[in-house]
This record gives sequence, C-alpha cells and structure tokens, in this order.
Amino acid sequence: LTPPVTASLPPHAPTYRLTNCSPMVRVCVLTVSDTRTSSTDKSGDLLVELLKSSGHTFVEKEIVPDNIYTIRKVVSRWIDHEGVDVIVSTGGTGVTGRDVTPEALRPLFDRLIEGFGELFRSISFDEIGLSSMQSRALAGTANGKFIFCLPGSTGACRTGWEKLIGPQLDINTRPCNFAQLLPRLTEK
Repeated sequence: LTPPVTASLPPHAPTYRLTNCSPMVRVCVLTVSDTRTSSTDKSGDLLVELLKSSGHTFVEKEIVPDNIYTIRKVVSRWIDHEGVDVIVSTGGTGVTGRDVTPEALRPLFDRLIEGFGELFRSISFDEIGLSSMQSRALAGTANGKFIFCLPGSTGACRTGWEKLIGPQLDINTRPCNFAQLLPRLTEK
C-alpha cells in the first residue's frame, strides 16, 4: 500500500496541463473486500492504471474489509484532505449482508448524484443483462470532493471509469463535466 496522504500534497486548486488544458484531478482509490490483498486486488489496480492513463494524479490506494466504520474512517480522512479531489471505491455494492459500502458512505455525502447509479446500471444492463440490478453503485459529493462507489469486478470498474467517471473528469467533455465543477462544489 502507498503511504497515507500527507499535508505536503499540493493545494486544492487543480493544476493544468498545457497540452489540452485538462485539470489533473487528484484521486484516491479504496478497495472494499474481506478477501483481497495488495497482490490480488485487480480491480483497485485497474482503477489506478486507468486514472493514471487519463492523466490524473494518483494519491493513495487502500484495501479495507467490508466494515462500515473502517470504510468511513478512511474515506473521511480523504474527504478532509485538501490534496484529494476524487475518491473511487470498488467493492461492497452488492446485496449480500457483507456489502455495506453504500451504507458506509451515503451518510458522508453532502449531495447524492442520483444519475450516476442509474446510468451505471443502464450501461451494465447492456453488458451483463439483468444481473445489473444487483448493483448498488452510487456517487455523491462531500466537502468539495466527488465520491464514486463501483462494484468489485474488474469489468464493472472498467465500465464505470471508461463510460462515466473518466469522461466526466475530462474538462473537454461537453456540454458539461464534473472537472469544471470541482472548484464550485463548496459554494454557499
């Protein structure tokens, strides 16, 4: 695992690449699983690879068990840190008793982004059929950060990133995108 986020990270304002004026968003990845380890976490590793290949800044990745309070502890630390813009979690969004990511994170949201879960399930339906209804993928904002909760499979992570999260973190996506909204999330 990477070291914890430290106060020496860059300030909150996104930096800009001169090549296409797209902000380099600072992203943390959380894998929620009772069984995955750093050597078996294919979904978390895939998300890190995808965010880096999109030109964003990887901040930290952690693996935690399916425990509401452990999930909240890690995500709350990231929510409170100015060097983090986006948090992406993978795992714990199903319907079994151990799938608690939505219950852990929904209370932390300032706003729920209803369309994310709806679109994720719609896109997933085209890929995996009726099994998509078992996903409780969701997203929201908290303290000026976007938080996305994806299922634990690599297919779901690829779909979530390539079809929803990645394009919305690209400042060039029109007519609008999440990247341009980052500075405005804490407006009063």
